[in-house]
Amino acid sequence: QGQLVESGGGLVQAGGSLRLSCAASGRTFSAYAMGWFRQILGKERESVAAISWNGDSTYYADSAKGRFTISRDSTKNTVYLQMNSLKPEDTAVYFCAADRTFRDLTVVGGRVTYWGQGTQVTVSS
Repeated sequence: QGQLVESGGGLVQAGGSLRLSCAASGRTFSAYAMGWFRQILGKERESVAAISWNGDSTYYADSAKGRFTISRDSTKNTVYLQMNSLKPEDTAVYFCAADRTFRDLTVVGGRVTYWGQGTQVTVSS
């Protein structure tokens, strides 16, 4: 186990919506906090959103607040990132991540136990 696979990326026009999915390989992730990071061309990887193992706590980067929503479905071993009102500056490779410590998914340089391969999101202007 310990595999995360993202899907749902693609090309979308500004103002559109996209839902990213992250499928976990095993039920071990039910005890893990989950999050989404993104790598914008020319910038360092940054946290976008995170959710605690039980869903009681969430985190959103300032750039994502009001537009993005993170959720998880334990029965499907899947975490989602609903992205609305997309902007060209949202263009990036988006990575799913998992760690036992919620805080590590909200900061740069935090310890992340599992990373997905990434999925490209391109928002055209």
